[in-house]
Amino acid sequence: MSRYWSDLTHRLTPYVPGEQPRIAGLVKLNTNENPYGPSPLVLEAVRRAACERLRLYPDPEAHALRVAIAEHHRVRTQEVFVGNGSDEVLAHVFAGLLRHDRPLLFPDITYSFYPVYCGLFDVGFETVPLDEAMRVRVKDYRRPAGALILANPNAPTGLALDRDEIADLLDAQPDVPVVIDEAYVDFGAETAIPLVATHRNLLVVRTLSKGRSLAGLRVGYAVGDAALIEGLERVKNSFNSYPLGTLAQAGAIAAFADQAWFEACRAKIIASREHLAAGLERLGFVVLPSRANFLFVRHPDQDGHALAGGLRARAVLVRHFDKPRIADWLRISIGDPAQCEALLAAAADLLGRPPHAHGAG
Repeated sequence: MSRYWSDLTHRLTPYVPGEQPRIAGLVKLNTNENPYGPSPLVLEAVRRAACERLRLYPDPEAHALRVAIAEHHRVRTQEVFVGNGSDEVLAHVFAGLLRHDRPLLFPDITYSFYPVYCGLFDVGFETVPLDEAMRVRVKDYRRPAGALILANPNAPTGLALDRDEIADLLDAQPDVPVVIDEAYVDFGAETAIPLVATHRNLLVVRTLSKGRSLAGLRVGYAVGDAALIEGLERVKNSFNSYPLGTLAQAGAIAAFADQAWFEACRAKIIASREHLAAGLERLGFVVLPSRANFLFVRHPDQDGHALAGGLRARAVLVRHFDKPRIADWLRISIGDPAQCEALLAAAADLLGRPPHAHGAG
């Protein structure tokens, strides 16, 4: 450790992203990336924007993009905030909305960036255990709190609350900010955005990385009451007034213009998820009913770390979290059909099953 670091830097335990290997031939199912490319309209919009105007700063308000998002979700432009990926949006949320005298509440098993941001922004927090089925119980959040944040669908479990359950949570906690992180909502869960109209304490955070295949452009946004958005703008403009580059804004606008492409890719991913879940269950895996673009699975006869290592030895990369309660579980991103078949074949081989023991699905 460097003696030049601040005390805060010494205390931080950074988030560890999924491995981005430089090994040819790996089937990469560890980072929840979309297996299908972005809309052709996106590529064309980025090409058009790659011109001499790149010498100029981008629109600091990203007005055209905020209009596109507002129209898509049928909200007002002043109810939309944009940032450089949903992780940056979340950073501003933690700094601007979630630090209070009472603790922030979130599940004990969830997106592991949340405790990292708590450390970075000095946010006191308490974790709330998921139930034995790995589900969030709304009743467990009816207790004193400074704020709440829930990933819905949750990561890494893939399980989701219905909108009515989120409404119950908002009604039970009307006096504190409630953040719903919808990074994976596009793959079968209900968005909470319609509840913004009736709940001034709700902020919904979204990303274009997963459903819109734009992980490389880094575009995230939030939808909430105008007063919440104003708070986020104050934080953003105290940190970076130009978070979204010209190419990112152009590509994101085009992504919302091609709903047909989005729907077609989403349908393929959902179909592959159900096929993969069925194949893994035939191999003896326990598979949680996911509404995300990944599965959370374990095998009753296998150690999770050894299972992940065995798959990697067979050129398939999945995500393993060596943490309490989930050390024997794997998170498997949904790839294209060929990638899913490669995963099933590798798992069958590892378990000593016949090559087609997983079935045709």
